[in-house]
Amino acid sequence: MMRPLSIAASLALLMVAATAIAQDPAPAAASPTPDSSPAALKGDPVRGKGLTYTCRGCHGITGYKNAYPSYHVPMIGGQSETYLRNALNEYRNGNRKHPTMQAQAQSFSEQDIADIAAYLSSLK
Repeated sequence: MMRPLSIAASLALLMVAATAIAQDPAPAAASPTPDSSPAALKGDPVRGKGLTYTCRGCHGITGYKNAYPSYHVPMIGGQSETYLRNALNEYRNGNRKHPTMQAQAQSFSEQDIADIAAYLSSLK
């Protein structure tokens, strides 16, 4: 008999699968341009909304504490776009430590992060 996955592991796997499906393949001949730096990326809030559906499972519940009982899950809707981009990049690069968030952020491209930040910062 197989053991069921923990909630955190299930969410991480779900997000990785969803992100892989949602990402557009880059053209083979594309070369980086000076405007493709993370700060220059323009986020698409419509695409960002689709990328955040699993985020709402923890971040959308008032007072929710996740699988790590001493960790209160913050509300992220309405945060500044810059803060959200920085936080996701810090989780992705390992500068912020939280296993679930690191797994989530590592699956995101720079464009994904820009889109997520554009959507979440637009919420009131």
